[in-house]
Amino acid sequence: MPEALVRYLEERRLQVDEALGRYLPETGDHPKEIHEAVRYSVFAGGKRLRPILVLAAAEAAGGQVEHALPAAAAIELIHTYSLIHVGLPAMDDDDFRRGRPPCHKVYGEALAILAGDALLTQAFILLSGESPAPGIAGPARLRVIN
Repeated sequence: MPEALVRYLEERRLQVDEALGRYLPETGDHPKEIHEAVRYSVFAGGKRLRPILVLAAAEAAGGQVEHALPAAAAIELIHTYSLIHVGLPAMDDDDFRRGRPPCHKVYGEALAILAGDALLTQAFILLSGESPAPGIAGPARLRVIN
């Protein structure tokens, strides 16, 4: 892989991780256990290719990366939600996800379901909220959500 591409992917991955850290509730926020499970799952590693593709598409279309970060983060939250739920005992019953025990093995099945649901909800909060992406007009937001 060309060095410039490796550098680009790493820079964008770090940018996405930083945005996710800002957009997610802190582990001490109430309800503490859900927020711990959410952060455990979101920051379990991964290449962040999906959100990086969102940022690259924004750049290619002449948009600003900062304005696309909420949508990029939302895509990652939806992806992580799907990983939590597909790993549950009723589905794959995974012993490892992204190289470590999945959410339900660490926090229990019920809390894992709630953490996944919280991630899905947070994704749509990011997509519909005004403050994280002031440069994206309402109609465009609705099209993204739809």
